[in-house]
Amino acid sequence: MPPEPATVLAEANRSPRTQSREVRRQQLIEATISTLAARGFARTTLTEVAKTAGISHGLVLFHFETKEKLLTETLTFMTEEYHQNWQAALAAAPADPAAQLLALIKADFASAITTPARLGAWCAFWGEAQSRPIYQEACGEKDAAYIRQLEVICEELVRQGGYGVDAIIAARILRVVIEGTWLDMMTMQNPYAPTEALRTVMSTAALCFPKHFR
Repeated sequence: MPPEPATVLAEANRSPRTQSREVRRQQLIEATISTLAARGFARTTLTEVAKTAGISHGLVLFHFETKEKLLTETLTFMTEEYHQNWQAALAAAPADPAAQLLALIKADFASAITTPARLGAWCAFWGEAQSRPIYQEACGEKDAAYIRQLEVICEELVRQGGYGVDAIIAARILRVVIEGTWLDMMTMQNPYAPTEALRTVMSTAALCFPKHFR
C-alpha cells in the first residue's frame, strides 16, 4: 500500500539519508520522468537521473540496479497513474454513454496527466524502437482495456443515435486524435494548451456522433 500523503510530505522534508525507501524510489521515478522529457530515451542515463534528483549515482543503483529496471518501473508507474485516472473519471460519470465518453476524453487532458514532463516522457517512450518491448510489457494489457472501454461506449452511442458509422472505427479515430494532440502539445514550436486540445477532440466526437455532441 502506498504511503499516505501526509507521510510522504513528512518524509520529503527529512534528510536524504532518512527518507523511506518508497519515498526515495518515487522521487527517482519523478526525476526519470523529467529526464526523459528533457533528454529523450537514448540519452537518459542513471547519472542524469541522479543529477536531476540531486542524489548520488550510487543511490540510484541501490534502488534500481540498471537503467532498464528504472525505465520499466517509471513506465509502469505512469501507466498505472493513467489507468486509474480514466477509471476514476468513468466511475464518477453518469451511465449515459455520451457522459461517459465526455468523461473519458476529459480525463486524457487532466492537468496532472498532461504536464510537460509527463507528455515528454510518453513521447520519449513512444519514439524509440528500443523502448517498445518495455512499453508492451508495462502497457499492453492496460492499453487494451482502455481501447475496449472506448469501443463499448462508441457502440452504445451508435446504437442510441442510429449512426451509420462503425463503432470500432469511431473509437480508433478518437484515440488517434487524442494521441495526436498529445504529440502536438509536446513537439510543436508553438504548442496549444490542453483546453484547445480538448476542443479538437470534442470536435471529432461531434463529427462521429452529431446527435450527442455539438
